[in-house]
Amino acid sequence: VQLQAYGGGLVQAGGSLRLSCAASGRAFSGYALAWFRQAPGKERQLVTSISRSSTPYYADSVKGRFTISRDNAKNTVYLQMNGLKPEDSAVYYCAARNPASSIRYDYWGQGTQVTVSS
Repeated sequence: VQLQAYGGGLVQAGGSLRLSCAASGRAFSGYALAWFRQAPGKERQLVTSISRSSTPYYADSVKGRFTISRDNAKNTVYLQMNGLKPEDSAVYYCAARNPASSIRYDYWGQGTQVTVSS
């Protein structure tokens, strides 16, 4: 699976962005998908994930503000980010794993920069 993330940019605090991650390869619907982020000097952290059955998980820091969704027909996973805060600024990465064979996210996109100004 190859992943291509896009949609980042510069936005003011309180604004919104939608990230997209397009996947190539087979059996996209069988993969669990996630968005991670990494700010300068910090470790990469899991922001949100979505299972094969579209069950979402959210980190506490983004609950109620971010929404993950997937469109298996388009081989794409989305991250709708509302109410953005300066602390959301980071490089955002999409990732995928096959739950049948791995507990780790083995496939990664190249990252897209999100910058939230105060």
